[in-house]
Amino acid sequence: MPKVLVVDDEPNIVLSLEFLMQQAGFEVTTAEDGESALARVAEAGPDLILLDISLPDLSGFEVLERLRQTPRGETLPIIMLTAHGREVEREKGLALGADDYITKPFSTQALVEKVKALLDEAR
Repeated sequence: MPKVLVVDDEPNIVLSLEFLMQQAGFEVTTAEDGESALARVAEAGPDLILLDISLPDLSGFEVLERLRQTPRGETLPIIMLTAHGREVEREKGLALGADDYITKPFSTQALVEKVKALLDEAR
């Protein structure tokens, strides 16, 4: 069963994403800030990350940048999730190595399909 790490500081979003991913057949772990996200990647080795940009300590951009500099994080599929839909932020996320960039609110079905597609590509 593929493992998805959900990183967001909004408890309601974490709960809904956790439920959505479990319903889609994934094992889910969560992190509420950037430091714990990095720790979860080191210990749990997720197969994909759903990463919010606005986090309390390190931004999602900083987490993404750090992960891309590690052997494990180099090829890990990462989808940035954000309420910030500005084109400049989207371009920054993709330039730093995000596999996709999805703005909130988003279609849950489209998100599940994107997660499945990225996991298939990574195999």
